[in-house]
Amino acid sequence: MSSSLPGLRRTLGLHDAVLIGLGSMIGAGVFSALGPAARASGAGLLPALAVAAVVAYCNAMSSARLAARYPQSGGTYVYGRERLGAFWGYLAGWAFVVGKTASCAAMALTVGAYAWPGQAHAVAVAAVVALTAVNYGGIQKSAWLTRVIVGVVLAVLACVVVACLTSGRADAGLLHISLSSGAGGVLQAAGLLFFAFAGYARIATLGEEVRDPAHTIPRAIPLALGIALVVYACVAVAALSVLGADALGRTAAPLADAVRAAGVPGLVPVVRVGAVVAALGSLLALILGVSRTTLAMARDGHLPPALAAVHPRFEVPHRAELAVGAVVAVAAATADVRGAIGFSSFGVLVYYAVANASAWTLDPAPRARVVPVVGLLGCAVLAFALPVVSVAAGAAVLAAGAVAYAVRRRVTAP
Repeated sequence: MSSSLPGLRRTLGLHDAVLIGLGSMIGAGVFSALGPAARASGAGLLPALAVAAVVAYCNAMSSARLAARYPQSGGTYVYGRERLGAFWGYLAGWAFVVGKTASCAAMALTVGAYAWPGQAHAVAVAAVVALTAVNYGGIQKSAWLTRVIVGVVLAVLACVVVACLTSGRADAGLLHISLSSGAGGVLQAAGLLFFAFAGYARIATLGEEVRDPAHTIPRAIPLALGIALVVYACVAVAALSVLGADALGRTAAPLADAVRAAGVPGLVPVVRVGAVVAALGSLLALILGVSRTTLAMARDGHLPPALAAVHPRFEVPHRAELAVGAVVAVAAATADVRGAIGFSSFGVLVYYAVANASAWTLDPAPRARVVPVVGLLGCAVLAFALPVVSVAAGAAVLAAGAVAYAVRRRVTAP
């Protein structure tokens, strides 16, 4: 990073960093990934959740070590560039920006679908505009709003879990584990559930705005991941206990149907509100992360240099945030939420594959390399276990990015 470019102010502590990660993970996962994952894995949903958690843990540990070494905005874009070379950093940044832009659109459309199904696209665009404005006002405003969102969502999920597990309709027999869908089904479900765990990347991409990043980030990432895993496991068990794997896989609104099946239909509106708030929290954190990676790539000339500007008053990458908000708004007005999740998962798994490869170079000791090796192999397996359409689209976009990189290098070569 050139010393002539202004930096970002370090204002976030451990609590704020954990909440920003949770705001993304909980919003992305509980309300959007359980149903498709159950449809892919059947009674293998809980093993799929465990597989996704193991891969996410390895990625989190690799990201935490790298973030402590390189406390700059950009996350794996910076780590790949510093440890593996400029191309791999660029590829990670490209995969993140493109994949997470799709994820932003998916979360915006989730807001619209729950808040006003008949006008889902219009509501989605309005949500993007509103949250871009919040981010523009400064990172502390975003952190404050994330605290409120996480508190509301956790309260709603606690109500769902208690209502399901204490109802007379809960059946422990529905929690039986079976691999009847095969290893492929379990791995595909794990890949879809990984979409839900990927929120801890937001902590690393905000590395330039965290106080004492060498200590704060390595603590915040595993803490946020651990809390999210406990929440996911509790909610999955609660939903399975009243719906079973087959019904859970067929529903478009799993938690609303779960409380209805538990005999508490009065909670359905509360769950709908919780889903809207959760998706808003996820969208808020996603826009934060994508804009910071855009900032880092613009600083290095991989994106227009004008996007590297930092607002003199609010101390945020305001042009990057506006550009990201505009692209997401267009996508939310035109895209389909179903394809966005698989496409985003592929891009994010490639991103973390580069993170693990980067962490592998930090310490030559064999024991220190176990976690990044497991993470790298896990990312590769889950990426190619996703639906064929998602893999093909993701690979095509990554190839286009690689071609753009090669053309730029040729044009700018002396």
